[in-house]
Amino acid sequence: MYDDTCRFLAEHFSADFASWLLGKPVTMTELKPSELSLDPIRADALILLQSDESVLHIEFQTLPKKNIPFRVLDYRVRMYRKDPTKPMRQVVIYLKQTSSELVYQTSFTMERTRHEFDVIRLWEQPASLFLQYPGLLPFAVLSQSTDAEETLRQAAQRMDQISDPATQANLMAASGILAGLKLENEVIYRILRRDIMQESTVYRSIWREAEEEKTRAIAINLLRRGVAIDIIAPSTGLSIEEVQQLQQQLNESPRS
Repeated sequence: MYDDTCRFLAEHFSADFASWLLGKPVTMTELKPSELSLDPIRADALILLQSDESVLHIEFQTLPKKNIPFRVLDYRVRMYRKDPTKPMRQVVIYLKQTSSELVYQTSFTMERTRHEFDVIRLWEQPASLFLQYPGLLPFAVLSQSTDAEETLRQAAQRMDQISDPATQANLMAASGILAGLKLENEVIYRILRRDIMQESTVYRSIWREAEEEKTRAIAINLLRRGVAIDIIAPSTGLSIEEVQQLQQQLNESPRS
């Protein structure tokens, strides 16, 4: 759910993300992971944006994972294979504060190979940064702040000034979802208008995707347990073809 929210924001407010991460408001288009032959199972937190000049690879993570440095190298090599002339900025963005040392890893090292990337820990970033751009407003509540509730209130005030109802609703919904990492629902709904949030495209699509992801996760778990495909399909509501595709992806995915 949090990954989907971040991906939606990066795709629909790419110029704001470029201002933040590249230093200039470049409009970027989505680069599909399939264009780099990326396994969909491994691309859940991934967003790839490209302009004529460069590629921006953002990896959103709620909590750290040990394989992140290798994944970043893997994506860089695949992009180099596609276009060796295009520079690529790679940023891993951690959403939820943690004491894990993994969030400080900025390189992958293997024998004589070393690859470096950037890491942003949102809880160390000033709230003022995210309050500057509409597309970054939902991240403000996760930033460095002594009062997350007040920061969310400031973001809500800026969203109230957005004239387009659809944009306002989507940003409010995204803010509410991400705020759940730090605040209780009662606090969130006291600040943000729940009726507007639930009417937004992002709210409906993310919750729908979350339910679909749960279904796929159940099917993958059953496949791992050796349950037959013709039993899994009617049990989960997936088609035979969808379960077969999950089986193929599972077979091709490296064991962790």
